[in-house]
Amino acid sequence: MDFASFLTSLATSFILFVVLMLLFTWLSRKPGNKEVYYPNRILRGLDPWEGGSGRTRNPFAWIREALSSSEQDVIAMSGVDTAVYFVFLSTVLGILVLSGVVLLPVLLPVAATDNVMKSSNNTSKGTFNDLDKLSMGHIEEKSPRSWAFLIATYWVSFVVYYLLWKAYNHVSDLRAAALMSPEVRPEQFTILVRDIPPPPEGKTRKEQVDSYFKAIYPDTYYKSMVVTNNKKVNKIWEELEGYKKKLAHAEAVYAESKKTGKPEGTKPTNKTGFLGLLGEKVDSIEYYNQKINESVSKLEAEQKVTLGEKQQASALVFFTSRVAAGSAAQSLHARLVDTWTVMDAPEARQLIWPNLPKNFYERQIRQILVYVIVTLTIFFYMIPIGLVSAVTTLTNLKKILPFIKPIVNIVAIKTVLEAYLPQIALIIFLALLPKFLLFLSKEEGIPSESHAQRAASGKYFYFSVFNVFIGFTVGGTLFDSFKEIEKDPKLDTIVDILATSLPANATFFLTFVALKFFVGYGLELSRLVPLIIYHLKRKYLCKTEDERKAAWTPGDLSLATRVPSDLLVITIVLCYSIIAPIIIPFGALYFAIGWLALKVYVPSYESYGKMWPHIHSRLVAALVLFQVTMFGYFGIKKFYYTPLILPLPILSLIFAFICSKKFYRFFQATALEVACRELKETPNMEQVFRSYIPPSLNAEKVDEDQFEDAASQVSRSQSFV
Repeated sequence: MDFASFLTSLATSFILFVVLMLLFTWLSRKPGNKEVYYPNRILRGLDPWEGGSGRTRNPFAWIREALSSSEQDVIAMSGVDTAVYFVFLSTVLGILVLSGVVLLPVLLPVAATDNVMKSSNNTSKGTFNDLDKLSMGHIEEKSPRSWAFLIATYWVSFVVYYLLWKAYNHVSDLRAAALMSPEVRPEQFTILVRDIPPPPEGKTRKEQVDSYFKAIYPDTYYKSMVVTNNKKVNKIWEELEGYKKKLAHAEAVYAESKKTGKPEGTKPTNKTGFLGLLGEKVDSIEYYNQKINESVSKLEAEQKVTLGEKQQASALVFFTSRVAAGSAAQSLHARLVDTWTVMDAPEARQLIWPNLPKNFYERQIRQILVYVIVTLTIFFYMIPIGLVSAVTTLTNLKKILPFIKPIVNIVAIKTVLEAYLPQIALIIFLALLPKFLLFLSKEEGIPSESHAQRAASGKYFYFSVFNVFIGFTVGGTLFDSFKEIEKDPKLDTIVDILATSLPANATFFLTFVALKFFVGYGLELSRLVPLIIYHLKRKYLCKTEDERKAAWTPGDLSLATRVPSDLLVITIVLCYSIIAPIIIPFGALYFAIGWLALKVYVPSYESYGKMWPHIHSRLVAALVLFQVTMFGYFGIKKFYYTPLILPLPILSLIFAFICSKKFYRFFQATALEVACRELKETPNMEQVFRSYIPPSLNAEKVDEDQFEDAASQVSRSQSFV
């Protein structure tokens, strides 16, 4: 890539971003689009435009609102987890700004004014000489100017230590404030118990759990809810809910036909076979009413079987005091680690119910197997990633597919392909992975959605670092240098090639970061795809109010993919911040624009900031990778004082250890000094208990006395909202 192509790619990305932002400011003012652009405000019964109509409102007011929103506004609107994500964005932005104000005015002139013959350690492939002059690659080997870059490495490291320490303190305060709230939250009165041993002869599981916890907590124990296998009852309940929605849709179509056609209307019909395309044609309203009646009878029968016969070795236990629940969750209840395992209960809506009964040894074996699969995936994914990095260059594509030469030789097409092809291929390739990693994380036996998201996020981060940051650059370099290695297959030749592979891809990653924030965030902010889908559904599919609401209700924040994607960007920017400081403004823009992209998401759960220790440890890992990279690059430059970098990775590990010892325990369990704060009202324990009953077992027709007795033995096999 030459300098003209680089500028073209940046200019194209910027123009696309501006166009998308202008579209947003225009489309978001249309009254018919307010559900897509302000869903979180509508769901909370607030005015979408905060006092002004869409037509009279300043089209750029959304920027001011996003920047002026306080942390408490974010917590009130989207919860503590979203506020913690904002802390992450602001911390990383602070790291890049504080680093940039020193590195850019100092390192760029130091590099640019080194009037020596061009070094072979370039920061770009090809003839990108203009950018090389602003990078460490322009510094002569053994040059005293390397001192500036070494001191800058220390500056970046200490900026990261300072801001991460402040952020950990602040997030700890946010978590404490949320848990000290006087509001009654059911999960604060509940613990999750796993690995319950077989009940003694003559005792039911319910009696076993009750007697065990009553003996330990005679004054504060309320009741228990034994986990059951709800797979079958949930299936029937989901079928019933599906029939109810289809009936409501058919009735809405029938009512609409009375207004647009004959006064008596036209009753809708459907076929009873595969996907409504085959089978007998029937009256939809009569058919769905019949199916609802049949499903209700089946559901009631299955509820009784489930409540009485499908108990498993796990339970939710409820206490009348937050302190008692908090104390119980972090206490050792049995001599053996594989019995009576107790932990804080997550919210009802995020419990992964099928995982709760999995015993201790099954969980350990599953975890080992998942780690083996993830490790193999990381290493074997390097093969296709390396091929993508090598094949998606324009030169290699023309060799592999010679028939495309007439098209790609057109100047305009050639410039765009050179600028974007490898980056787009990489982004698409990475998009295939997150759901697989989330599936693997749940297969470990993890009990809650937030924990599974954190586990998947960690896997995705390490995958990204090894396969994108290292695998992509090393794979591409080895492919390009294959003939050289073939001629001289000595170890030192291969080591030299690998040592120069990271700095040789600085321009690729600079363009990669620019593409992610200009085009990626541009598309996210403009909401073009959700807007088109919403209007198509509203016009052709939605007939009831519930269907219309489902069409515009926003997705979750998806921290399992968003956080590792952001961590990959900060890893790239940190590692190139000294080698090619010009990347810092692009990284700062990426995280600054990230502030504006979160107005439309509504979190599906609340974990009170438990994602932060995960984010913190990965940021420290990125810092260590940066320090190791700089140690290697100073070695390539044959700088005599390279060993002075060695204390930095050690300091980073000590810093991570101290943070873990000081802060991490509070993110595992609730501190009792927090739990002891007074509530604004006495908790209604029956409501707390019933908040964990699944909808599939909460039918109105079940006899109340029988249900009350059996409900304490019930759970569910999936979360509900």
